[in-house]
Amino acid sequence: MRYSRSNEGLHRYTDPADGEVYVYGFPYVDQAPRIFACFDQPDLKAPFTFDITVPAHWRVLATGETTETGPGHWRAGPTAPQATYLTTVAAGPYASYHAQHRGTRLGLHCRASLADALKDDLGELFEVTRQCLDEGHRLFGSPYHLPAFDQLFAPEFSVLSLDHPGLVLLRESYVFSSGATDSERETRAVVLAHGISLMWMAGLVTSAWWDDLWLGQTFADYLAHRVTSEVTRFTGPPTTFAARRKGQAYAADQRPSTHPVSLQARDVASALLDLDRISYFKGHSALRQLATVIGDEALRAGLRTYVERHAYSTATYRDFLDALGSAPGEAGLDLDRWSDLWLTSANVNTLRLELTTRDGTITSATVHQSAPDSHPVLRPHTLGIGLYTADGRTALVRAAIDGDRTAIPDLVGLPAPELALLNDGDLTYAKIRLDERSLAALPALLPALSPINRAMVWASLLLAVQDGAHPAEEHLSLVAVMVAVEPELPILTEVLEQARFDVADRFLLPARRPAALARVAAALRERLARTGAGDQTALTLFRALVDFTDDTAELRRWLGTGSGAPAAPLPAGLHLSSDLAWRIRLRLTVLGALGPRELTAAHAADVGSGADEGVAKCRAALPDPAAKEAAWQRLFSSEEVSNYELLALADGFWHPEQAALTAPYVERFFTELPAAAAHYGDLTLDLLIKHLYPRHAAAPETLTAAENLLAHPALPAALRRAVNDLTYDLSRALEVRRSAEES
Repeated sequence: MRYSRSNEGLHRYTDPADGEVYVYGFPYVDQAPRIFACFDQPDLKAPFTFDITVPAHWRVLATGETTETGPGHWRAGPTAPQATYLTTVAAGPYASYHAQHRGTRLGLHCRASLADALKDDLGELFEVTRQCLDEGHRLFGSPYHLPAFDQLFAPEFSVLSLDHPGLVLLRESYVFSSGATDSERETRAVVLAHGISLMWMAGLVTSAWWDDLWLGQTFADYLAHRVTSEVTRFTGPPTTFAARRKGQAYAADQRPSTHPVSLQARDVASALLDLDRISYFKGHSALRQLATVIGDEALRAGLRTYVERHAYSTATYRDFLDALGSAPGEAGLDLDRWSDLWLTSANVNTLRLELTTRDGTITSATVHQSAPDSHPVLRPHTLGIGLYTADGRTALVRAAIDGDRTAIPDLVGLPAPELALLNDGDLTYAKIRLDERSLAALPALLPALSPINRAMVWASLLLAVQDGAHPAEEHLSLVAVMVAVEPELPILTEVLEQARFDVADRFLLPARRPAALARVAAALRERLARTGAGDQTALTLFRALVDFTDDTAELRRWLGTGSGAPAAPLPAGLHLSSDLAWRIRLRLTVLGALGPRELTAAHAADVGSGADEGVAKCRAALPDPAAKEAAWQRLFSSEEVSNYELLALADGFWHPEQAALTAPYVERFFTELPAAAAHYGDLTLDLLIKHLYPRHAAAPETLTAAENLLAHPALPAALRRAVNDLTYDLSRALEVRRSAEES
């Protein structure tokens, strides 16, 4: 087989910093036969031994202990029985660091040119690894079962992680070569915890067939956020999940391709299509709801029984339900009914609280539940209802919801609130609609809510914008208010990204966009002006200001270009890292204030993969017809583009400020995509579609072009599905804009 630059089989990377070569196997779910000869299905677990020949100065890592048997000759294994899709090797002049933990050798590895950056974080990375391994032992009732646990930061890596037993591959961006916020470090810790959870939920007990792959991933995501918040210094993952990842599940669950959390997979191809944000994030939410209903200890007892019964073997979802059903504490819950409603049915419910009051007191309270006509399933929900007033009085009631109308007698007689918060604590998975009185109270009362409730409210508001139930302009006005006071990094990061790239770029009327961006930019400047050096929020605020501002003089001062003057100090004592410099250059390029010569000079002075991606993104963003055509040809006509370059070019291509310039490419995207599908693998094609689809072009002619493509009878299933989903998103944005124009 040929080496890959697109994470299909054995991936080969040449480091631009020093010319060294690195290789690693990317089996994913269906690529193991591109690495070694095998029948690739999860129930064929077997021990492996590999003999590997490499250049003499390379080291070898694998899903098994490796031994150098002679100069340039290594042996990996023999391993315990493991599935082919969980088996890999990696080789190259990697920089390696080791530690010990309870008899297990721990390893962290990266390419040599990133060694100094990794070295700075060894203490934190090893500490998180130890804490999560210990918690895994406690949760599953079984210690980590292999002699070594290696984590390799892999170059040109397309997913967050691949979690092979004993050798986890991680995205290289988690080696922080420039300033990183605690929010980013928290995300990295969650990714590490996810991989560690899968040492039990995939490596030790493997799904018997592709249709149960979701179970391990669902539990890994749930446990990663929970374990990290409970045993590491990072306490915010539940808030981060509520603010960021759960909203991605809501979006996916409403698209045409919505599907149950559990997979209906006939084969690996259909499993791959459905192993997505619904499986990960809706599944995570369903498990959180299950733990709310039956209790944490019953859920953990079920996990321990499952692992005890099926260690070193394979199991099915039915096996898991049987293990959970034997756990003490779950009595009274019909697990099969719960599973049918939550895990084997699709789409999302909407919940609305109706209160009637008299003389400042609640006289009746009812929760209304609805479901779309396409998926008319109503689910049971156990949730909190919070009542909040401006004078600081609060009340919290736990309620069990089932059916289309549920009376809540425990609320009757309580003082009428200014803000009535359904799903207080974010215990369930549903779209929450706030009443008009509560919406009006948000600017005053939102800052006083707990972090997880603030995150839940922001996610609900974004869903309301997407549904046309909350004006995009009002949403951005509330964001400007939030910027002044929000202390939580995950909420700041996610709400600002959503405000800029979803609400402002896609749902807001284009004519109103400049003024809305300017309001948020002004709020960011004001917050930064009173943010001291060393404040964790400073980097997040500054990155957002770069994205929101259209003041090219301000951007140039920070970059120190144009007049030859040195760069002006950044706000809050921040340092102009390579990452920040390329972010500023991208914004200047989009606004037409930075040209090809300056980009070339900057790239020559900043060697490395980060600079390669930065300059590729900027060149694709140049507001010049020739530059756009060159980027387009590279995307659609070159077979030598790595996944990293592809993503950089795609992310740099479209910008609302350049809508007139890129208008001809909107139709070209749909007409030229089938030809591109012929020379891209499914993973790369999926990345290309999701990053290059013209999301901002919410116009009738875009829908027409998309529909013409979807009418093509011979489209590959993966292409059809991705385009159909993104076209549905576009149609929703178009409908929101139409309604705003009419109002």
